[in-house]
Amino acid sequence: MSPIRHSLFALVALPLLTGALAAQERKIERRDLPAAVEKTVVKESAGANVRGFAKEMEHGQTYYEASLIVGGANRDVLMDTAGVVVEVEQQVALDSLPAAVRSALLAKAGAGKITTVESLTKKDKLVAYEAQVRTGTRRSEVQVGPDGGTLQHEE
Repeated sequence: MSPIRHSLFALVALPLLTGALAAQERKIERRDLPAAVEKTVVKESAGANVRGFAKEMEHGQTYYEASLIVGGANRDVLMDTAGVVVEVEQQVALDSLPAAVRSALLAKAGAGKITTVESLTKKDKLVAYEAQVRTGTRRSEVQVGPDGGTLQHEE
């Protein structure tokens, strides 16, 4: 490979590899959950339909995710290895959001159509709302703060 091609390959491949290393998720069975995580899953999944489980590595940390359906809405619960809930993503109806949040998400979506919205809770605190947006065949995500304001960083 010529030096120019090698450099171009590195420019294209490095971000892809870095992203892949930042968060690696794989499906697992319930029997593969650590005891502490299983205990939390029992509590979090009461009254829910369990869709499945995943184990992921992010920034050198191991996490477990339980995908649930609660009242017809998706709910993903992310836990650390000790079973502590780190993040909850809860599907919510766009029309149930406060007006400022709904307006901000619609403005960020622009000409796109919002297909789903989730509330993002970390350490028992609502930190953001995230909407999946479809513009033609293109899909993207937009986020706003709990009050509809701009976030300092993506959650």
